[in-house]
Amino acid sequence: MKLNTYSRLSGFYFFYFSLLGALVPYWSLYLKSFDFNAQTIGSLMAILMASRIVAPNIWGWLADRTGQRLRIVRYGAFLTCLIFVLIFWQENALGIALVMTGFSFFWNAVLPQFEVLTLTHLKGREHLYSRIRLWGSVGFILAVMGIGWLLDLVSIRWLPWAMLGLMVMIWLSSLFVEGKTPVRSSEESRFVQQLLRPQVLVFFLVCLLIQFSHGPYYTFYSVLMDSLGYSRTEIGLLWSVGVVAEVLIFILMPKLIGGLGLRKLMISSLLLCVLRWLLIGLVPENLPLMLFAQTLHAVSFGVLHAVGIALVHHYFSPSNHGQGQAMFSSFGFGVGGALGALCSGMMWESLGAAATFSVAAVAVFIAAICATIWIKPENCAETNR
Repeated sequence: MKLNTYSRLSGFYFFYFSLLGALVPYWSLYLKSFDFNAQTIGSLMAILMASRIVAPNIWGWLADRTGQRLRIVRYGAFLTCLIFVLIFWQENALGIALVMTGFSFFWNAVLPQFEVLTLTHLKGREHLYSRIRLWGSVGFILAVMGIGWLLDLVSIRWLPWAMLGLMVMIWLSSLFVEGKTPVRSSEESRFVQQLLRPQVLVFFLVCLLIQFSHGPYYTFYSVLMDSLGYSRTEIGLLWSVGVVAEVLIFILMPKLIGGLGLRKLMISSLLLCVLRWLLIGLVPENLPLMLFAQTLHAVSFGVLHAVGIALVHHYFSPSNHGQGQAMFSSFGFGVGGALGALCSGMMWESLGAAATFSVAAVAVFIAAICATIWIKPENCAETNR
């Protein structure tokens, strides 16, 4: 791959995940500044996840049918900026919910289609995907640390301005990415046939359970650390430790996939994810153990995300990769993430952090059992062609 192409693809991931680094750790604190209770915060955070149920599938279907994948990415990024501007006039839950629904509908359409563009550029060298994606993790780290430091100096109400600036950069970076000649298809039934294979259905169930288990983490981890007396700089550093570990694992992923295979990587990562949630739920005041738990983000997100992207590419034919990636986003980050945020919001105040994260651990343990029994990629080697 040409260096110029590599840098343009990497730049998009850098800014996309920089926005995530501003949104995920600090948006719940922004919502808390309006004196919303835990259930309201959980419901509002669920909107970001719930929009992934519908939006990626609509845009994935449209991209596969029209072949205009890059144009959809650019329009989605621009409309994200345009709608988010309205957040500066919202101070009640309903107004914030409407803006979050609007901007996330387009924002969540962008990444799955960009993943397909990246894999198209990498054709024949898909194992190099993690080397490009790691720049998204670098962006996340810099955003988490920088904004955490900034929010110790200024009001949390400045957060939307930082997010808007990053949204503009996402749109601008999409303008520099070159398009690839897409594969068009009218094989709707072919996609359904590929989707309905038992191990593919179980794969999406596993994705759902993984993201369900992340619900308490994405929604209340910063709130929990804040309540225990951690500064926002320290909270940002804890988030960053996780993503630094993620970057390192992305660098190693080509060797790990080649050495262990997708199945072993998935199962072992799921079991380590169980350990992570138990540590966060039971001993959040113990800084050394929290630092260790954050390094496990390398597997609970980094490995599982890279394995998931690879399995979608493996299970679906090239003409259906857009819809396949959309389903990956919808079932996991959409249905799973929304249910995780909603359930954690309902449990947080009544049951507490320990019980909430224990439920997350149980969910991901069930995912490990399902993966052990059903996820056998080698048995689907040729049926997706």
